[in-house]
Amino acid sequence: MQMQPRRGRPKAWQDKTDQNTIKSLDRAMAVLEHLSTLPGATLSELAGGLDQSAATVYRILVTLEARDLVEFDGEAQVWHVGPRAFLIGARYLRRTSVVDRARPILRALMQETGETANLAVARDGHVMFVSQVECHNSIRAFFPPGTMSPMHASGIGKALLAQMSADQFAAHVKRHALEEFTPHTIVAPEALSREMEDIRGRGYAIDDQERNIGMRCIAAPVFDWTGEAVAGLSVSGPVSRMVDNETARIATAVGDAARSLSQALGAERRD
Repeated sequence: MQMQPRRGRPKAWQDKTDQNTIKSLDRAMAVLEHLSTLPGATLSELAGGLDQSAATVYRILVTLEARDLVEFDGEAQVWHVGPRAFLIGARYLRRTSVVDRARPILRALMQETGETANLAVARDGHVMFVSQVECHNSIRAFFPPGTMSPMHASGIGKALLAQMSADQFAAHVKRHALEEFTPHTIVAPEALSREMEDIRGRGYAIDDQERNIGMRCIAAPVFDWTGEAVAGLSVSGPVSRMVDNETARIATAVGDAARSLSQALGAERRD
């Protein structure tokens, strides 16, 4: 007997027309997603927010309630996301690796900017590079996995420092020496603190020859489902190519890539 090939999708899986869409399921997912953005909602609030009839939304909620995806507070007459929704999300997170998720995003970022794209995480007061997609230029940045760099002299490091609370930042500066690597390295705590304000204001960090003369880096933080900054993405290259009038274009690409990776890790969308 000939065995049928195992398939994850039918042949027509790319067909997104109505014939392959379960409209009632789509409406139910819209209700669940909308409810997840609220601290709780009454039936009339949900129906109004979704522009659906209360009867339709109620049937959906009762169906979801049977699966523990939503729950009802009878005293307050308010609906909430249920415990099984959290369990499903937790199962997704267990299979989510920041390195694996970042790889196609890094590749696309390199292709868009023409420069090397990097992924790094914080470790013991430094950033550790964990993945990289090199560009094809003969002169390019190179940070093999495992390379460590002090946070204050790294684009990704500064992007992550800027997400710390004032107390966390002060503790970091107190514990880790602000070593000077080039004349451009920021070594005064007050100046570094002002730099953090600038980074938060514009949404990205710049390492302007602060670790290595002749190299420039633009970086943005990556957030997980808890809202914590868990990694950073960057583009690095020589100052001869990463000139000032390219900063805005590259920063936009880096920011978009960081948001894409954050959303892949379960983070809320950030505008």
